[in-house]
This record gives sequence, C-alpha cells and structure tokens, in this order.
Amino acid sequence: MNLQDLRTQAESFERLRVTVADDRVTAILDHAPTRNAIDQRMVDEFHVVCGALERAPRILIITGANGIFASGADIAQLRERRRDDALAGINSTVFDRIARLPMPVIAAIEGYALGGGAELAYAADFRLATPNVKLGNPETALGIMAAAGATWRLRELVGEPLAKEMLLAGRQLDAEAALACHLITEVHEADALLDAAHALADRIAKQDALAVRLTKSVFHMPREAHPLVDTLAQGMLFESDEKFARMQGFLDRAAAKRAARAEAATTSTTTNEQEPTA
Repeated sequence: MNLQDLRTQAESFERLRVTVADDRVTAILDHAPTRNAIDQRMVDEFHVVCGALERAPRILIITGANGIFASGADIAQLRERRRDDALAGINSTVFDRIARLPMPVIAAIEGYALGGGAELAYAADFRLATPNVKLGNPETALGIMAAAGATWRLRELVGEPLAKEMLLAGRQLDAEAALACHLITEVHEADALLDAAHALADRIAKQDALAVRLTKSVFHMPREAHPLVDTLAQGMLFESDEKFARMQGFLDRAAAKRAARAEAATTSTTTNEQEPTA
C-alpha cells in the first residue's frame, strides 16, 4: 500500500481521521460516543496506517478529538473477550507495530489517556500533552492487567518504582508529574497542542530521513548488539548521497562565513587607515 492508497482507504474509516502530507501522516482518534476508546475497528484502521508507513516511511502524529486522547480500550468489547482473544494480543500487536514504525511517532495527548490509551501513548517516540492530561493504567481495578506494553514500556520510560505505583496501585499522573518523570516532554494548551506536534515533526523532517530511521532502529537494539550494529549502520550512512551533500553544504557554509568575516575585517582595517588623524 502506498500513501495514495492510504488516503483512499482512510475516507471510509470510522474511528480515525487521517491526513497525509509529504513528510508526515496525522491520525486523529475520533469517536465521541466511546470517548475515543480503542476498539477492534480502531485497531484495524491503525493496522492500515501502519501498513502504509512501513512501505512509505513518514513521521506519524497521533492525537485525539473531542477533548480527549483515548479513554482506554472498549470495556464492552473487553467484557466479552476470553482467553483466545487475550492470546491473540489484539492491542499489543498493533501498539508494537506502531512503536516499530521506521520513522518517529509523536503522541499529542489531550485530557485522558488511560489503559489502552496510555499504552498507545507509551508506544510513541515522543509525548506532548495538555495541562489537563491524565495518564494511567487502571486495568487491575477491572480484574485484568495492562498487557499491551505498559508492564515493560512504562518501566523503561519512568523507572520501576513509579511504574509499579501506576500498574499495581492505580496512580494516575497529571501534567506536572508526567513532565517531572519525563514521560511527557512538553506541555501546551489544547489549542496549541497539534501545532507543537507539527513543530516537532518539522525539526525531525529537517534531518536526513535515512539517518533518522537507522538511529531509531539502532537505539532500540539490545545492548549485546552494540557496538557492532552502530558500526554497520554508520557504514551504510557513510555511503549515502545525502551524507556527502549535507557535509559538503556544511563545509561550503563554513567557508562562506570565514570569507565574510575576512572581508569584514579587511574593510574595517582599510576604513581605519583612511580616517584622518587629529
């Protein structure tokens, strides 16, 4: 599937509103009746988005409509799921696919991101939020566990003590607490949140796309893969046309600055020599 196919298929989506640009895709969770709950339909639509971005890598921005990111998984559907459904890893599979996308993923979180909604946010590379954000995993209060990534992603993101407090004691983080533990990196008012996400995407887009893709991939490799994987990835980048073009551009700009400074110094000296003395 290419990006044009994604545009076409997204027209029939019922849970996501998808916008495709040259260097990014924006997916907005939008199902007011369930407060953007992550149900099977939304999971299926995210798989379509992932399929397109795996073939045509772009930055992905995920956000929510209706004043909320995602209230969690659809409890009505969860109530009816049994062992085989759990073993299928419905949510964990799509969240892992989102996390493994070649280019960075940005979650712009307004209001509640609970349960599966929080786990979706944890799968992103960057998390920005509004002052009224609430992040947490109340699954144990419903007789289940957070099985779509929180038990290990949250520990990596905030550390074991806080992760346990959230997973075992139901603690929810507000914007101040989430910022303090770096679970989110920026706080913006709701009307500026998406613009902030796009500003971050702009900064990413200024980098070399292949260098970003390889850096993200290498970053998530296990420790035993380093430094070999770093060396191999760097070897690929050293042969890329973009590397030569960007480095030559850097050298040309530096040379131009030196020439400008030298010309300015010469002009200043000449002017001083021409000034009459008292």
